Amino acid sequence: MTVTKQLTWREKISYGVADMGFNFYWTNIATFLLIYYTDVFGISAAAAASMMFTIKIINAFTDPMIGAAADRTRTRWGKFRPYLIWVPLPLACAAVLTYSTPDLSADGKIIWAYGSYLAMMVCYTCINIPYNALSGVLSADPQERSTVNGLRFIFAFAGGTVVTAATPALVHWLGGGNDKLGWQLTMLTWSVFASLLFVLTFLNTRERIVPVAAQQSNVWQDIRDLSQNRPWMALFFLALIIMITITLRTSSAAYYFKYVVQRPELMATFVPAYMLSAAAGASLTPLMTRFVDKKKLMMILMTITAVLSSAFFFVPKDQVWLMFALQIGMGLALGPKSPLAFSMYADTADYNEWRTGRRATAMTFAAATFSQKLGTAIAVAVIGSIFTQLGYVANAVQSAGSQAGIVWLMSFIPAAFALLAVAVMFFYNLDNNKLLQIQADLEARKI
Repeated sequence: MTVTKQLTWREKISYGVADMGFNFYWTNIATFLLIYYTDVFGISAAAAASMMFTIKIINAFTDPMIGAAADRTRTRWGKFRPYLIWVPLPLACAAVLTYSTPDLSADGKIIWAYGSYLAMMVCYTCINIPYNALSGVLSADPQERSTVNGLRFIFAFAGGTVVTAATPALVHWLGGGNDKLGWQLTMLTWSVFASLLFVLTFLNTRERIVPVAAQQSNVWQDIRDLSQNRPWMALFFLALIIMITITLRTSSAAYYFKYVVQRPELMATFVPAYMLSAAAGASLTPLMTRFVDKKKLMMILMTITAVLSSAFFFVPKDQVWLMFALQIGMGLALGPKSPLAFSMYADTADYNEWRTGRRATAMTFAAATFSQKLGTAIAVAVIGSIFTQLGYVANAVQSAGSQAGIVWLMSFIPAAFALLAVAVMFFYNLDNNKLLQIQADLEARKI
């Protein structure tokens, strides 16, 4: 079997649609979960941020375990595809419980939040990591990987757009004015649609790249290999920093429009505007990588992100059009970063096999998602800490200091992290010529 063969559009699209399903969960978590906990579920910002930080840290450490399990899975359907039909039901149940508000004491609510959120995130990881790894075994062609991941993130951003635009209306409609019931039924709706997309991906994709039959390794060997994989280490810190950048702005946006601009209804179009522009940026990724090396392209995009995010600080609160213009610009800049990063992860898995003779595709992606979750946890902790220090009070008029903190979370703070991401990319050392050499050598070893 030729592992560098071109994939059919049916397979590319079938792979990509699952990421729309993942964003039915992820975008809800990133955009609405914190404000759901503070303004609907009924716990303080400090308690919610502390809980989300703790669960993210715990869940981050489960990622390598799940990656190791996926790498060692043996079924007639492959290593990674079976998780797309094994896990959707448990994930849906955990998600609905997370967005349920039981009649409990304050301490009881905290316990419920910890348990349900942890269950949702572990289930999410059990399906998301094998799905990420699947992109690395569909084809060995670096350009095909860029195309697959570019298409995937078009669907991802489309899913995020639908969620951010429709969720507030669904909560109102399904709940009939009862936000607690509305959130529960809304999450059930998204979960059903996501499960159907996961099954579609399972049915229409194929795993082509497999480790050599004689490969012998254990989990600790996989981790040691990654720790000595310089380009992967650069991507590890890149993912952490970019996730902090994005989460700071995404989680702060609901507070920004509710308390600073005092027009919370704009959230229904503000985040979708970003998602649509990000989808447009993602769609251009395969074209851009034909002319610009992935490393250089990532550095250019993160520099643009830093400039546009900084500019947000100077926008008057009545200049809504300018807020949207900057948000759309950031979407165009950040849209390609996800397909770029995930195709680069697959490249580092090839590099690892070329360097050591061992392949651990799922572990490569799992350890990467570890850094993403750690980045999300740090961002939530930063938000919670700033809100606590500035005296944030839910559903009340905010002080000048609290409003200023929200604006900083939308501008200079994420801009600083975006510039740090640029610095990290100097340590990534795989260019197009090196990748061509690696693929040729790996093909030769299998003859």
